[in-house]
Amino acid sequence: QVHLAESGGGSVQAGDSLRLSCTASGRAMTSNPRSLYSMGWFRQAPGKAREFVAGINYNGGITLYGDSVKGRFAITRDNVKNTVDLQMNNLKIEDTANYLCAALLSTVVVTGDQDWDYWGKGVPVTVSS
Repeated sequence: QVHLAESGGGSVQAGDSLRLSCTASGRAMTSNPRSLYSMGWFRQAPGKAREFVAGINYNGGITLYGDSVKGRFAITRDNVKNTVDLQMNNLKIEDTANYLCAALLSTVVVTGDQDWDYWGKGVPVTVSS
């Protein structure tokens, strides 16, 4: 079992930066083959489907980004602190959404939300003009 807790959401203006953090507990984030898992961030705006934002594999060697955030967002993980962060730069109004952390018990990173195993409750991010 993996418990995920997000932090760092808030309200900013367009062009600002924000950093989200997700702390995993219940199972150590380690490169041990018996507990390998990928981490990711999704977002969901009101009335819209959940959207893949970024994902990172167990050792940080592979990262994937949604097209709408490429070049602006960066995902990193710290397997000692059991955290995964999302640095969001040059935020746009369309980035406004609830951001959710997810964990996938696999060595690969996938973009479909139906494939992820564990979810946090999410944190709101609001970007205004």
